[in-house]
Amino acid sequence: MEDEKNLEAIMGLIMNAGNAKSDAMEAIQAAKTGDFEAADAKMKDANQSLVLAHHSQTGMLTQEAQGTHVPVTLLTVHSQDHLMTAIAFCDLAKELIDIYRRIDEK
Repeated sequence: MEDEKNLEAIMGLIMNAGNAKSDAMEAIQAAKTGDFEAADAKMKDANQSLVLAHHSQTGMLTQEAQGTHVPVTLLTVHSQDHLMTAIAFCDLAKELIDIYRRIDEK
């Protein structure tokens, strides 16, 4: 049962982090065409996906803190990699959107 919960959390991390990165990429593309309303909406979606991914991660961290060891598998490492990449990508997307916004204002 515990393995099933861990797998669910891991897959939640991968799925939601992937969604966040995808939404952030779409936000950049929207900003590139001057559609800042769509860019802002996509970044909002990306941030919501990151929150969901963090909930999955927090569940595993809580389990570990309560003394139930979470096995570190290649899939676990992969999920963490997805999350960290998505966070970095979203941070960069915000900066790119800001640059496109400034260019558009001139």
